[in-house]
Amino acid sequence: MLYWLTELSDGGDFFNLFRYITFRSGGAFLTALLFGFLFGRPLINVLRKRQGKGQPIRDDGPEGHFAKAGTPTMGGLLIVGALLTSTLLWARLDNPFVWMVLFVTMSYGLIGFADDYAKVSKQNTKGVSGKVRLGLGFLIAAIAGWWAAMYHPDPLSNYLAFPVFKETLLYLGFFFVPFAMIVIVGAANAVNLTDGLDGLAIMPVMIAAGTFGIIAYAVGRVDFTDYLDVHYVPGTGEILVFVAGLIGGGLGFLWYNAPPAAVFMGDTGSLALGGALGAIAVATKHEIVLAIVGGLFVVEALSVIIQVAYFKRTGKRVFLMAPIHHHYEKKGWSEPQIVIRFWIIALILAMIGLATLKVR
Repeated sequence: MLYWLTELSDGGDFFNLFRYITFRSGGAFLTALLFGFLFGRPLINVLRKRQGKGQPIRDDGPEGHFAKAGTPTMGGLLIVGALLTSTLLWARLDNPFVWMVLFVTMSYGLIGFADDYAKVSKQNTKGVSGKVRLGLGFLIAAIAGWWAAMYHPDPLSNYLAFPVFKETLLYLGFFFVPFAMIVIVGAANAVNLTDGLDGLAIMPVMIAAGTFGIIAYAVGRVDFTDYLDVHYVPGTGEILVFVAGLIGGGLGFLWYNAPPAAVFMGDTGSLALGGALGAIAVATKHEIVLAIVGGLFVVEALSVIIQVAYFKRTGKRVFLMAPIHHHYEKKGWSEPQIVIRFWIIALILAMIGLATLKVR
């Protein structure tokens, strides 16, 4: 919204700063961070009062988790609120990719909110039916995939791009939308599965988002794409403003989510943020790179898939408990050990993902 202040500029004054994505990204970050600090404690107080017993704790979970009983959930409202406010304030609102990513984020946030509400009100861990969640998630992702294909330039629309092998494009045609659906739904649910320890999900999400903010800015500038030999996608640079708001809101949330957590993110936050990562990957034509940058989320999701499939086949377990962060809890690792080591892994994977911009 503030971008329109550039109409007051004569080209050399303060208002001209609003033309620059980097300046507005800084504004979005600070706005979201301030939002988190201002509304974090009041929101937690409201959630605690409304929810009573807080988020239900799994009976078969690690014993250390029972001490967390009574902690309110739906803290993702703080992140989503900060993100929405900062994006609407600082991003160009005539940019279709901004609206596409916002659409996925807010829609998945609503699904997560409904799931959290059902868990808290019924005081069990089941929430909304998995089939309903997946059905709605795929529908939203289908709209987002079609949306992205409509605004991708003709040489890229409905194609799959590859990292490193940068001249290679695979034409998916009609199948691009189903592919985008898998990417977005997969990312949302992978982040959701990762959100099991205090601070475990939010930092890797911010690291992955920051990485994709750089990628979005790079592929949205023709001078950068010429130098890096990557595909130019006009308009994606504006996604950096969204990402800056996500990181600011994430830090504001982490202030209260740091161990011992005063509030849990809940599905409200994890589904919204995971969906956002998937949507950004689709918009920037870097879907495969998301599997690298978000490799931690991939491993978490695969650990659940492997555990369930192997147990159904043999009646035995591969891991002591899935997702894999619970496996390490069962092995005796402390929660801070797991969280910080997983953060380190997420940062390493982000650096590898960024390297694909230049390697060819």
